[in-house]
Amino acid sequence: MSEVEKKESLHAGAVEIEKALKEYYPETDPLVLKKLEEWQNLKFGLLMHWAPSSQWGIVESWSLCSEDEDWCKRSIENYTEYKRQYENLKSTFNPVRFNPKKWADAAAEAGMKYVVFTTKHHDGFCMYDSKYTDYKVIDEGCPFHSSPRANIAKEVFDEFRNKGFMTGAYFSKPDWHSDYFWWQKFATPDRNANYNINKYPERWQKFVEFTQNQIDELMTNYGKIDILWLDGCWVRNYSESDLAEERKNVNYNNYRVQNQDINMPLIAKNSRIKQPGLIVVDRAVPGQQQNYLTPENQVPDKTLPYPWETCMPMTPSWSYEPGLEYKPARKLIHLLIDIVAKGGNFLLNIAPTSNGDYEDEAYDRLKEIGTWMKINSEAIYSSHPVSPYKEGKVCFTQLKNGTTYAIYLVDENENSLPDKIKLENFCPKAGANIELLGSDIKPEWRKEGSGCEIYFPADQSSKLPNKYAWTLKFS
Repeated sequence: MSEVEKKESLHAGAVEIEKALKEYYPETDPLVLKKLEEWQNLKFGLLMHWAPSSQWGIVESWSLCSEDEDWCKRSIENYTEYKRQYENLKSTFNPVRFNPKKWADAAAEAGMKYVVFTTKHHDGFCMYDSKYTDYKVIDEGCPFHSSPRANIAKEVFDEFRNKGFMTGAYFSKPDWHSDYFWWQKFATPDRNANYNINKYPERWQKFVEFTQNQIDELMTNYGKIDILWLDGCWVRNYSESDLAEERKNVNYNNYRVQNQDINMPLIAKNSRIKQPGLIVVDRAVPGQQQNYLTPENQVPDKTLPYPWETCMPMTPSWSYEPGLEYKPARKLIHLLIDIVAKGGNFLLNIAPTSNGDYEDEAYDRLKEIGTWMKINSEAIYSSHPVSPYKEGKVCFTQLKNGTTYAIYLVDENENSLPDKIKLENFCPKAGANIELLGSDIKPEWRKEGSGCEIYFPADQSSKLPNKYAWTLKFS
């Protein structure tokens, strides 16, 4: 991992999911399996982290937590005063440029097919109308409450659904605003519930009911929801062996690592009564409620034998922070190709600013990706991995009908077609036709050992079909 990648991983608060990547519990509900297959065919989605903290241009939520990391430092030393000011951001949050149709149009133009929106992050602020808290965008204490679009999550879901998108609700299981999770009676030393749940089971039960009720609101009042995308993997049901293992790896009092069970089986069951076939993603918690895995800020080295999705921000941060560098379009397109060739989906995060819009760079990246997708998307959507998946600068995908694509990843200074591409481990069937998408150039190929060689006409090497990646279609 490069120094830049290390910085991005730390800055984003990447979740350790190594254990989860090794365990997968297959779903049996036929409606969920059907929707999972539909979701896997979409390949490219949009994630959005957004909250009143965007006014400060800081990482969402994490500066409220006492964990000492460079990417979530507080601006003042007095924690009580800092938390007061942070939570008071609700009183100045007024994103007057909020226009979810503009986002949906840009995402659709880029070739995205599903959206996951943060309805509530760890700080507990609801970007929807929950009757179980006044810490929400629709409350009278928030100036945006008077807008006809004040119920932000509903507006987002409606606009993206109108574009044919699958819709997903991001929801944080921990809630650092709730007195049932971070009890004001005690200090808050870390991300976990700050009291002994075994000693105060009634208080924890109130938090469980609070969480279940808020999720039920989302499943009931916001139209068709396809994905319940749950974050905060430390809020979970631990076995005794899990607890013992966790306690070996922490420096704080043992009771902090405790069974924070919110009854996920019941949440999934009740949610699917309202939303049949709902995909439930209890992130990084091995079990029946993790219908697909979500490697964060990383791409697996090889294909995985279960549904998965790489989630990654367009900048080094999940939340809006001014001045951060956006990943180049070339890198984003290469990531999409690499992920899809290995059988995954790519969930790309864009963070809106406090005024309710994306920065221009985000729209520029979406437009460039869309330009590439207009020519090459047939190699992306509804494809599946095919051996050897990737060889050198070439990634492979295949459709159900056997049509195979070899996608050549173009280097930054590569301004002409190569004379030939030599593949050691891939050879199309005898007599296969070959074409270069987006071009009238007629490549040729011939079998060479267990692989093949692909040739381009020398006098047409400057006629590039597009930038960033060139797709060869074998049919």
